[in-house]
Amino acid sequence: MSDILAGLGVVAAALAAAAAILLPSGRPRSLAMLLALLLVPALILGDQWHSHQIADLRDDPARLVLLGTGAVAASVTLAYAFSRWSLVLPLAIVAALPFRVPLHAGGDTANLLVPLYLVIAGGVLALAIEDLRSRPAGPVAAGDPPPPPVAEASSGVVPPATPPAGGASAWLPRVLAAVVVLYGLQVLYSEDFSKGLLNVCFFFVPFSLVYGLLRDVRWNQELLALVLWVVGLEAVAFVAVGTVEHFARELFWNDQVIRSNEFHTYFRVNSVFWDPNIYGRYLALVAVVAMSALLWARERRSLALLTALIAIVWIGLFPTYSQSSFVALLAGLAVLAALKWSLKWTLAAVGGFAVLGILVVLLAGGTSKLSPDRINVDTSGRANLVSGGVHLFAQRPLYGYGAGSFPKAYRQHVRTRKTPVAVSHTEPVTIAAEQGVVGLVLYVALVLTALWTMASRAGGAAGGTTPEEALATGGGGGSPAATGPARVAVLATFVALSIHTMAYAGFYEDPITWVLLALGASFAAAS
Repeated sequence: MSDILAGLGVVAAALAAAAAILLPSGRPRSLAMLLALLLVPALILGDQWHSHQIADLRDDPARLVLLGTGAVAASVTLAYAFSRWSLVLPLAIVAALPFRVPLHAGGDTANLLVPLYLVIAGGVLALAIEDLRSRPAGPVAAGDPPPPPVAEASSGVVPPATPPAGGASAWLPRVLAAVVVLYGLQVLYSEDFSKGLLNVCFFFVPFSLVYGLLRDVRWNQELLALVLWVVGLEAVAFVAVGTVEHFARELFWNDQVIRSNEFHTYFRVNSVFWDPNIYGRYLALVAVVAMSALLWARERRSLALLTALIAIVWIGLFPTYSQSSFVALLAGLAVLAALKWSLKWTLAAVGGFAVLGILVVLLAGGTSKLSPDRINVDTSGRANLVSGGVHLFAQRPLYGYGAGSFPKAYRQHVRTRKTPVAVSHTEPVTIAAEQGVVGLVLYVALVLTALWTMASRAGGAAGGTTPEEALATGGGGGSPAATGPARVAVLATFVALSIHTMAYAGFYEDPITWVLLALGASFAAAS
């Protein structure tokens, strides 16, 4: 019976998250977001109550109550701040994106986005209070004072623009909601039900709420500039920590990376991140954003600051030795080059570099370099994970082994001597193995719809319009002219992130993906 209730709870949470994505602003959407927010901790505690990970909390009710009270107090405090200063909400979400807190329990370590979860809770509470206090739409009763006029804030949360009836901006939330609901349904038959449930609660539901919160933000020049400052300052701080690690030859955490450094001639840093590749991904995305701003900057001060930021980020990116991050950075820069200068010549350059890379691999390593064993060694075991994922997909091509099932299904159905498996490190392969053709089709549809949405309004910036020129000619608020460079940055960053997930997975599990989707939808709606 408990499994049935847990399954129903997962589906209910997924449906509530989908409602947060699809419904327009108002009480129904706020209630759906509140329901999703309440279901998440209930499902996690219900699933993990008898596990050794939370034995300390289970055996110490006072500590559990204290942690719960602290989380509620922090959420209420943030809700008050967001209600008073709506500008703080999007900045807080962006600032909290990279921070994963390692929690040790039962001998295991879980890296959770605790600061982001608290910000989400505060944002949902603030939005719900605002919607529940507002007068419902309709005629004013006799004797009642007329409702006060709604004034649009210069920045922050405002009534969202009505999305067009068709086009990319109408399809993006539909496809995204379908992705969330499908994942929740596929938890029901997953070979690792608990893992699928935790993925829904830690990633899909809270990140859907992030999408819902950011969708209603008017991204004007002032707010976008503040976001760039937040991202830049955090990146500089992370690079400073990574530089200290590099020269001290000592990491804060992740025993696996520490042991790996002992056997290599190079030393990989991870700064405050758990994984050097995730650290590298973040720096690569920041570099793409900074380069987007640099290409359309006119003021000397802006040019100098952005150039310095890019140089610092590059210095921090190098000691990560994350090949996937370098490839992602190049992909983002290629998009910027195509939009700024020439698509034709950019494609020719990309094709030339691809051919050159293949020739270097063939000539440097010879034919032995292409043997399966050698390829698997060179890719740190990822080649076997990919081939194993393809094998799992071939066994259940239509519906897969269920959400979150890849590690367990791989160990049970693929012959391997190495049992520690997390993901295939190639997002489409992981999705194909877990969700089958149905999930793979929705994944491709989401990526294509997102690219369609983001690219459809990036032409203004590609034509050379700067924010200063747009404001001088009357373009303001969330208009395409005023936010043109930001639209280009969102498109290039999304491409870079998608490319990185082809080599290191984590497309749905990275909150940056959902923030970029929300930005793309918000820009398109404002148009």
